[in-house]
Amino acid sequence: MFSSPAYAQTVGSAPGASGFAAYSGFIPIVLMVVIFYFLLIRPQQARAKQHKAMIDGAKKGDVVVTGGGLVGRITKVEGDEVEVELAPNVRVRAIKSTLTEVRGTTKPAND
Repeated sequence: MFSSPAYAQTVGSAPGASGFAAYSGFIPIVLMVVIFYFLLIRPQQARAKQHKAMIDGAKKGDVVVTGGGLVGRITKVEGDEVEVELAPNVRVRAIKSTLTEVRGTTKPAND
């Protein structure tokens, strides 16, 4: 008996007239992906590449910091493992990828 006013208020559009409008919702998403790539992904990849080069360049005599915060001197490098001397006659083996920093060779003050 009573008709809904919603049926009378619909506006028809010509087919094919809103081609750009159909894709305009994707433009902000594409822009966010591009911004995230340049602000987050690229710098992280550069840091990872730099860290890998630093770890691969670790050699005997370098002072290193492990992921657990231990500081020691490399005494032996074997493939993907290193032997780190933490104190006189205290040596541990560590995986190269767990090293967080290679400080280079430094001479102790007492020697």
